[in-house]
Amino acid sequence: MSKDKLVIFDTTLRDGEQSPGASMTQAEKVRIAKMLEKMRVDVIEAGFAIASPGDFEAVKAVANAVKNSTVCSLARAVDADIDRAAEALKGAASSRIHTFIATSPIHMKYKLRMEPDAVLERAIHAVKRARNNTADVEFSLEDGSRSDFEFMCRIIESVIDAGATTINIPDTVGYGEPAEYGAMFRRLIETIPNADKAIFSTHCHNDLGLAVANSLSAVMNGVRQVECTINGLGERAGNAALEEIVMAVRTRKDVFPVETGIQTEHIVPTSRLVSTITGFPVQPNKAIVGANAFAHESGIHQDGVLKHRETYEIMKAEDVGWNANRIVLGKHSGRAAVKARFEELGVSFENQDALNLAFARFKELADKKHEIFDEDLHTIVSSSSAKNIAEKYLLVDMEVCSKTGQKPSASITLQVDNKDVIAQAEGGGPVDAAYKAIESVAKSESDLQLYSVNAITQGTDSQGEVTVRLEKNGQIVNGIGSDTDIVVASVKAYLMALNLLESPSIKSHPQRDGV
Repeated sequence: MSKDKLVIFDTTLRDGEQSPGASMTQAEKVRIAKMLEKMRVDVIEAGFAIASPGDFEAVKAVANAVKNSTVCSLARAVDADIDRAAEALKGAASSRIHTFIATSPIHMKYKLRMEPDAVLERAIHAVKRARNNTADVEFSLEDGSRSDFEFMCRIIESVIDAGATTINIPDTVGYGEPAEYGAMFRRLIETIPNADKAIFSTHCHNDLGLAVANSLSAVMNGVRQVECTINGLGERAGNAALEEIVMAVRTRKDVFPVETGIQTEHIVPTSRLVSTITGFPVQPNKAIVGANAFAHESGIHQDGVLKHRETYEIMKAEDVGWNANRIVLGKHSGRAAVKARFEELGVSFENQDALNLAFARFKELADKKHEIFDEDLHTIVSSSSAKNIAEKYLLVDMEVCSKTGQKPSASITLQVDNKDVIAQAEGGGPVDAAYKAIESVAKSESDLQLYSVNAITQGTDSQGEVTVRLEKNGQIVNGIGSDTDIVVASVKAYLMALNLLESPSIKSHPQRDGV
């Protein structure tokens, strides 16, 4: 029996970026978009074009770079938003405008301060205006899971008549329960006269840990598009995880009446890329992409897997990209081999200077550790792209002392606006001492919200990847640093964050409205 196509709509670059500190540069968005395209994601929501000049340029860059996926921009039901989205998407081979307005009583009353009839009129106008620019228009009923059923029927029927081709009913605040949420879709599809003229979509947040369950329940009740993100990234508790949706549908073919076109072997490499760029490590026990997802420690489990894999594994690790990209480079590897591997990972270089910088960093790292893995290459590219940031603070030299019975201390030489400055401090540990020394010079008055350490690969010579999140006057930035010396990595991350605070237009956390 033939199965329906389930459209995979990835919003990592838009909703995922709304995680505090997860903002991405234009170049980073294009890198992720190219990997999503390689994975054969159907729709890539590249951003919110009117949110800022940087967002506009990022949507435009993704639209120009991606040829095999539809590129989408979010827009409120406002003329200026829709026009800006259309302008950003001009270069796309296939484009979609995703417009939305809140429809729940609480949102209409307290946020919009609009009566339902006015909301309905605004929605119809927005869809018609979007259709003047593209034939592919998605309309979302923000806070749909808490909206009045009769009003939803009115507005959905009207916007489909106005030209909407996809209807998204998001669980904006993660309030939905699977049986209830799925039944809502079934009832809407059966009630609305022109429901067959549009694809119904789900967009679930994970506040109660039910985003994937709610999304799959919706699929079982007629939904044919799922909006999701890599690693479940997203504001608050995140969104439905793409990898979990896709593999649930693929693994339980006996249950789900749909299939996706996703090339699943690219899931793990894409997960690692997003993790590296955003600085959000993937927890070891995360489904599909966590380090322990296919690990077996229990003797009983090990024995069963050795005798017959299916005793304890319902998926093949290779099918989602585990081990498939385990090529090892070293200090004797040449420029051509390194460039070729970067290209296999979806990384291209704008010019020869960019390649030379990445290759120099590769050689520098190869002198410190014997084997270079794909994860190391991702960090090299991220570190190289950080060179595009105006660097007020540069690390010149550092000496730290940590000895039993003595208070740790650090002496750091920084280049500040092209002038060397030496700073010293003591702290609770070598990293604390180093940060206090830096702050004695920078006097940033920022708040350290997160300090996270993650081993990039296995082994005691692994690079440590450090993520530092700083907040100042409501602006949140992430700094990422990697090195085989964890203290050096920590200092690199802190200095990157400070430089980002000095360049807020390049990489600052967007405070936006959205579904």
